[in-house]
Amino acid sequence: MKVAIVGSGYVGLVTGTCFAEVGIEVMCVDIDAKKIENLKNGIIPIYEPGLEDMVHRNMKKGRLQFTTDISEALEDCEVLFTAVGTPPDKDGSADLQYVLSVARDCGKNMTDYLLIVTKSTVPVGTAQKVREALQEELDKRGVSIPFDVASNPEFLKEGAAIDDFLKPDRIVVGLDSTRAEELMKSLYKPFTLNGHPIIFMDITSAEMTKYAANSMLATKISFMNDIANLCEIVGADINMVRKGIGSDSRIGNKFIYPGIGYGGSCFPKDVKALIHTAEDFNYELRVLKAVEAVNLDQKSVLYHKIIKYFNGDIKDKTIAIWGLSFKPQTDDMREAPSLVIIQKLLEAGAKVKAYDPVAMKEAKHTLGDTIIYAEDQYEALIDADCLVLVTEWPEFRVPNFNIMRKLLNKPVIFDGRNIYEIAEMKHKGFDYFCIGIDTTK
Repeated sequence: MKVAIVGSGYVGLVTGTCFAEVGIEVMCVDIDAKKIENLKNGIIPIYEPGLEDMVHRNMKKGRLQFTTDISEALEDCEVLFTAVGTPPDKDGSADLQYVLSVARDCGKNMTDYLLIVTKSTVPVGTAQKVREALQEELDKRGVSIPFDVASNPEFLKEGAAIDDFLKPDRIVVGLDSTRAEELMKSLYKPFTLNGHPIIFMDITSAEMTKYAANSMLATKISFMNDIANLCEIVGADINMVRKGIGSDSRIGNKFIYPGIGYGGSCFPKDVKALIHTAEDFNYELRVLKAVEAVNLDQKSVLYHKIIKYFNGDIKDKTIAIWGLSFKPQTDDMREAPSLVIIQKLLEAGAKVKAYDPVAMKEAKHTLGDTIIYAEDQYEALIDADCLVLVTEWPEFRVPNFNIMRKLLNKPVIFDGRNIYEIAEMKHKGFDYFCIGIDTTK
């Protein structure tokens, strides 16, 4: 079976590479000629553990190819996945121009039956728009070629995307034809043989499932951060509360860690899009609006702790930042809490020295020369007045505290991920502040 993947960004490249890994012939398409040329030369545009080696291996085997020409990709192709971006418009709604452009290109170039599968995260009703756009192009050509439309949302976690694809919790497919169902069963057979479930449903439900899943996870994060803030006020320990509720099987222990808010390319965008979809149908998603508001406020929590510690004045203070990406194992800076914290520190007159194991290049694209970039985590501490831990990279978990204490002007740590023990920090001579616990007692 030959599969085409349109869009060679994060989702498209991971999807195409993982299909190739199980023996499927894959051609990835992108309009960005430079990106395609780089991919042909083995240069990967994103950071994802294990992806580079897998791309190189499947290119050598001839199972993974890259092109800018969708007509080339459609030759002998039965299934085409749309994995292009759906960025938010100013009102929060998902911009479908790239998804619909792919549909029109298929209508212009297809010569035989095609199943066009939307892998991009799209709002309810998108499949019908895809169908109409494709059919319109066929009508312009005066040809009658059968096709089906399906929805197959992705559930990939950045930093663990390959495992998520090869060993999925579930595979969700929305469709409305027997032929499409048989094709999707065949395509995903290598994964279901290992017991990973494939759930077939109607297209509208599949489109909703993706948004509902991400919104549920975002809700858990914001709920725990709200509770963490209250714990700090009343004298409770959020880490104990987390253990107490996480042991309840109805709640579980995932996505209930306190922190400084969620970021990335999915949760912020998808929460906004689902709120907008509800508004289109004259319904208000009150819980999700609160989730969004709490998350926005949570990104400033560490900043307010810093300001309080320095008695309201951080002008000309040097603040060290550990971690810039929105989470570990990725270089993704989109909606990262670090951006909010850094912006507020700069506006208050502070200088910022930052280090991230992977995201430095991406940070320079985003922040330019507004901050100082350190070569390693300890260089960031030289002559700094405090350390702010933003992203919980593994190498930050057990640092050399003796070196840290010598390098910092004053041994003070603001921990946005609660990765250190309060008692240990006090024993080592640090002023230590974290989320959801009053450490001044």
